[in-house]
Amino acid sequence: MTSATDFDPEGPGIQRFLGVVSPYDMALDRELWRWMPNEVTLAFARTPFHPLVVDATMAATIGDDEEIRPTARCLKAISPEAAVYACTSGSFVNGVEGAARISRAVSEELEAPAVSTSEALIEALDLFGITRLAIATPYVPELTARLEDFLAEGGRAVTGCEGLGLDKFIWHVPYRVTADLVRQADSPAAEAVFVACTNLPTFDIIEPLERELGKPVITANQVTAWAGLRRLGLSLPGGARLAEASRSLAA
Repeated sequence: MTSATDFDPEGPGIQRFLGVVSPYDMALDRELWRWMPNEVTLAFARTPFHPLVVDATMAATIGDDEEIRPTARCLKAISPEAAVYACTSGSFVNGVEGAARISRAVSEELEAPAVSTSEALIEALDLFGITRLAIATPYVPELTARLEDFLAEGGRAVTGCEGLGLDKFIWHVPYRVTADLVRQADSPAAEAVFVACTNLPTFDIIEPLERELGKPVITANQVTAWAGLRRLGLSLPGGARLAEASRSLAA
């Protein structure tokens, strides 16, 4: 039995807050939490609900300034040290400048550094020196094509692409389906595989797939967490290649 004397009277200590601006349909808060070290607390704010399927129209809506700014403002009382916009499609749908516009809006509202998922992807590719990658997405073809356009604008070549064609309930996709999708997208020409969408579960399959394929498997929630922690001066925990690279960078 635990007694009162077993508790630390000082409590958990002062937490460091990372703000998260996410779409109204974000269902994987827990996955982002799994990437966090003990001293970091996530503070979430969601964009207003719209009865839309996951397509380019929805992505443009949730990435619009009229949605982003008031949502980010909800976090102001917490004063996060940094913030992320946790949505892949919402940040790539309007190209490189659209992604930068989102992070600028969040940063201005919170007076803190901010980064979007798609910008985090480019930062991770820069860290590894990757110019050729395969992409695996749950999206409808139009959205997947927008991701290819974003990567091309960012100076990256897409060597292979596979998609599930889903416009809803992306968080229901089982690991085995995503793992097979990654394998299908990969080829010897790809230096890495990117798995899109912060609503697609990937946490437990990254390291096994990296061992199997012999290359980085970079996922949306992973790069979002990494880039946010980077702005706090912290490294990504775990044994995935991005985590190991982030620790080497901090050393």
